[in-house]
Amino acid sequence: MSAKTAPVIANPAGRDRESFANPEHGNLTWFTLFSGDITPTAEMSAGITEVPPNGGFLKAHRHAQAEIYFVHEGTGVLTIDGVESKLSAGMSVFIPGDAEHSLRNDSAAPLKIFYVFPTDRFADVVYRFSQ
Repeated sequence: MSAKTAPVIANPAGRDRESFANPEHGNLTWFTLFSGDITPTAEMSAGITEVPPNGGFLKAHRHAQAEIYFVHEGTGVLTIDGVESKLSAGMSVFIPGDAEHSLRNDSAAPLKIFYVFPTDRFADVVYRFSQ
């Protein structure tokens, strides 16, 4: 373990919710649990996103980093490179780097997903939204 990293137990209650400045990119919210700029961690960043019910969405986008989803609660539809898949609680997904993906929640309950990126800081993930 390097001098800049340490074990961390993250409490979601102490994290601020974030959202996209442009609502066309999605109406979901998220909070970061692990990121080198807010925790003494390295090599990975992670958090939880909540997609609201009845049409909540994340617009199609890409980023250089691969991503892992773990569906904590709810159901939704994930599209990766044009292929739709239904998601439900307990499922896990690996999304390759630069794969175009989007998410929507057509159910009546929130969709909550734990996400992980192989990068020190969440701020290093640059979302490139599709037209």
